[in-house]
Amino acid sequence: MTKIGIIGGSGLYNPDILHDARDLDVETPYGKPSSTLKTGTIGSIDVVLLARHGRQHTIPPTQVNFRANIHALKEAGCTHILATTAVGSLREEIGRGDFVIIDQFIDFTKHRWFTFHDSFEPHKPVHTPMAEPFSKQLRSALVASCEELGLQHHKKGTVVTIEGPRFSTKAESHMFRSWGADVINMSIAPEAVLANEAGIPYAAVAMSTDYDCWKENEEPVTWEAVLAIFAQNVEKVTKLLVTTLPKLLVTTLPKVQYTPYIQCALKGITLSNQRFEQSHTGLSRELCSVTLLHF
Repeated sequence: MTKIGIIGGSGLYNPDILHDARDLDVETPYGKPSSTLKTGTIGSIDVVLLARHGRQHTIPPTQVNFRANIHALKEAGCTHILATTAVGSLREEIGRGDFVIIDQFIDFTKHRWFTFHDSFEPHKPVHTPMAEPFSKQLRSALVASCEELGLQHHKKGTVVTIEGPRFSTKAESHMFRSWGADVINMSIAPEAVLANEAGIPYAAVAMSTDYDCWKENEEPVTWEAVLAIFAQNVEKVTKLLVTTLPKLLVTTLPKVQYTPYIQCALKGITLSNQRFEQSHTGLSRELCSVTLLHF
């Protein structure tokens, strides 16, 4: 059964969208998640909402308990992760209000718990592949929804995640551009890393709100400017997520063969997932936790 976790996505809390809502107060081996879990349905789809920075945005980026958030959604039975995030644009062609379906990240954070693996079992090290951190299937669903809704979007992009809560210096902003980053935020790492360690297909949709501080003919980013652009586009984000959810239903996928592919130990709790492979095309369908995340 598909159950889609949603971290952030404040527009989805609307009772006209989220039905049969109830709050779950949970504890994990890593402490409490950023907020209570709000469960319910959107259409016929089970969802779990979680506010990354708390319901009143009281948690700074460095203090977000990413491990507890991912673990809580996993234990709640979610089956995929989608993340939403506000970003600054590092490219002329990515304008304010544009959506970017991220395909790569650069982790420039410094003070975060970035793995579930605090230790290894004897002779059993765990080194999670991270060449393609974002699920191609989930990204394709987001791109298809953007096209369906006529939203200005970019089918791929590299995000650099900084520690925050401060914004970049001009020197840093130009450095990130030279590294090949397209957008900048404070939340995708280590979130994407932990989702992959937990065996959860993960994708993120970023909404550009500013040009950071590299662009000489633009004012440097401020929090007030980010909020203003986001407020103008929150309805688009909500429509994008609601349109994407049905595309993730297991029942809409082709009949597939499966084999177990990962076991992830989280503080002594062994979690296993399955990778579903469609043999005649060579494509894979990964069924795990979906979380829609919002900065």
